[in-house]
Amino acid sequence: MTSGAPVAVQPLPRGGLGRLVGRRLTNWTPAVVVLVATLAIWQEAIDLFHIKKFLLPQPWTIATTFWDERRELLSAGWLTFQEAFGGFAIGCGVAILVALALARWRRVGEALMPYAIAANAVPIIAFAPIADAWFSPFSKSSKMAIAAVLCFFPVLVNTLRGLTSVRPESLELMHSYAASQIEIFRRVRVPTALPFVFTALKIATVLSMIGAIVAQYFGGSFNDLGVLINSRSQTFAYKEAWAGIFVACLYGIAFYIAVAFVERLALRWQPSTSD
Repeated sequence: MTSGAPVAVQPLPRGGLGRLVGRRLTNWTPAVVVLVATLAIWQEAIDLFHIKKFLLPQPWTIATTFWDERRELLSAGWLTFQEAFGGFAIGCGVAILVALALARWRRVGEALMPYAIAANAVPIIAFAPIADAWFSPFSKSSKMAIAAVLCFFPVLVNTLRGLTSVRPESLELMHSYAASQIEIFRRVRVPTALPFVFTALKIATVLSMIGAIVAQYFGGSFNDLGVLINSRSQTFAYKEAWAGIFVACLYGIAFYIAVAFVERLALRWQPSTSD
């Protein structure tokens, strides 16, 4: 069977890299305006509505606290990110493998999908203490397990949707070439599923950070970000707690951007990711 036609690489728009960067900055302008407006309203609303500052500090106070304690906060965030990334890799990897098997054997998928939905319906807060009992409250394994469970279902569903969304004409063409199931998956199903997979992976980046931090609320080392946020809030040190939340957002956003960057590299042939 002959290989597919080479994919044409789209050139940079006229004006080169500078014009492309300018277009990107223009696209981000509305989001930046909304962010600045939100922070300004937040900053002034505390005084305007007489909100107790120890309960809801002003953004400038949170930023100052973060800068003063950046070493401890960033170190705690890095430990939490390691646990989130481990759960992300495990949950997404297993989900993709299961989706490949379910797409190949559809009857098995029909039998197992209700159980996957039921497992996803279990509140993650209810599972976190059990995971601590299985592994150890002070081990990374329990946090990675929670993050993996959160990442598993959305990646499974989206990957399976992508693998089964192939046009019938493409399958008929492959069958006319007497292609094997492996060839059909490699040349048709997997390329079709990639946009779905990366959409799920970007969702999973956020879920993995949420899972790791929630799991740390039920036990963990004192260097974990979730433990730090929980302990600070219990001692009414809300400035430090909000600074910890800010660090969690930073790591979550960085994780999302990293996966989005890999998506752009992997899907250069897609017009929606190359514009």
